[in-house]
Amino acid sequence: MEKKHVSAFELYQNALLASTPEVKTSSVKVLWEVQCGEISGVALDSLLGDLAKVSNSRVRASKLFQWLIHPIPSKSFFRDAWEKKPVLIKRQNPDYYTGLFSTAEFDRILRRDDVQYGVNLDVTSYRNGKRETHNPPGRALPFTVWDFYESGCSLRMLNPQAFSSTVWNVLSILQEHFGSMAGANMYLTPPGTQGFAPHYDDIEAFVVQLEGKKHWRVYNPRSENEVLPVVSSPNFSHSEIGKPIMEAVLEAGDLLYFPRGFIHQGDCLSDAHSLHITVSSYQRNSWGNLLAKVVPAALEMAMEEDVDFRGGLPVDYLTYMGVQNSDKEDPRRAQFLSRIEGLMKKLSTFAPVDAAVDQKARGYLHDCLPPMLTAEERASSVQGAPSRWENGEPVDMGVAIRGQIRVRLVRSGIARLCSDGEAVWLYYTADNSRVYHKEEPKSVEIKAEHTDAMEFLIHAYPKFVTVGSLPCKLAEDKVSLAELLFKRGLIHTAEPLQQS
Repeated sequence: MEKKHVSAFELYQNALLASTPEVKTSSVKVLWEVQCGEISGVALDSLLGDLAKVSNSRVRASKLFQWLIHPIPSKSFFRDAWEKKPVLIKRQNPDYYTGLFSTAEFDRILRRDDVQYGVNLDVTSYRNGKRETHNPPGRALPFTVWDFYESGCSLRMLNPQAFSSTVWNVLSILQEHFGSMAGANMYLTPPGTQGFAPHYDDIEAFVVQLEGKKHWRVYNPRSENEVLPVVSSPNFSHSEIGKPIMEAVLEAGDLLYFPRGFIHQGDCLSDAHSLHITVSSYQRNSWGNLLAKVVPAALEMAMEEDVDFRGGLPVDYLTYMGVQNSDKEDPRRAQFLSRIEGLMKKLSTFAPVDAAVDQKARGYLHDCLPPMLTAEERASSVQGAPSRWENGEPVDMGVAIRGQIRVRLVRSGIARLCSDGEAVWLYYTADNSRVYHKEEPKSVEIKAEHTDAMEFLIHAYPKFVTVGSLPCKLAEDKVSLAELLFKRGLIHTAEPLQQS
């Protein structure tokens, strides 16, 4: 008898299957078979509520990441698996990630928000070795989206954090743990189908299974050149990737991590749909990416300050150097290469590492999501100021910051001081968009009389300090800096400000 097809929108309401899948493992990876412990029973909304009471955002981020990969200790994960090998966590607890995202929420987003094909949503399929994208132009409305799904297409939401406040909250916290942008894609796949060809990515991937189940295969990088790759791969055929080192079925509540460069593919079994979110980080965040900023700046400085770098090349170097001369046995080649080696060693002494790190940090702050404030932070920040329009005029405008008011940064990583050689700038994330790079980088120039006080505030976190304790010579400078930061949403007060 032909089996009736059930849509994901109906399936999300049903109980998830509780069968235990077969797991094929290899010594190349880490496999954690998990029994639910104390932390595993904490619902996400309760966890986020508890984390909101943690005053230090770095600690908050650490605790949330530990929850994500529980029961593996974070230190063990970064020592043994990070950038090295896949990790599979089987929880046998379908409710572990409940509240992060759901098919029901996805359906509400389609009805409520302006979701655009190709910008926010991709419709994909992978059949008979052929990967296709089926995006029509315009807005993704429920009627057409669910019709694609019913015809066997997978749905990929490219930025659920722009529409879901919970995903936004989770990622905005996790990015502080990674020191790198945390992003996410959502994948909804019909039963018995596959949406994507085998490939590898240029990010560290945490596959969070939310509903249903999915069959995964993970493969080693094909060569050393594809270990921790700089860019994602094209689609592969099965003949190009060899045998998997891991094969498993993820059920709701399970987690699969794999580093960039590990080839992977996932397909749905015939008896259940699959909904998962892939949390990602560490794109373009390597030593090489930092050196790409260090080396040109170092060379520029060396050219300015050291005559050895400005000396002319030998008049006849073209006769013995270059590819056409690479097989020549000429003593002048050895001398030339020795000179290059010496200059390269000398170049490191000019490396402006701190300035390059700040340049890298500016890019990171531009990538970041804005912080999602807790109720307490909102009440004690500019967003909670009582100023409003009432009875035909602005009222409660007399809120003032004074020397005895205690303040601190809203988040540890919300702002960073950087210098361009001529001025000092404070780059910050408070006004970023939830849509990647929708806004230009946000910064404000910091006056010379404020730089020491700004450093003091940054290093004082998570402690509150009085405005009067800021190391400025003049009292009015202390207040003016605090007012500037408060208006930009970068600091909040220990207690909500009262009308003066």
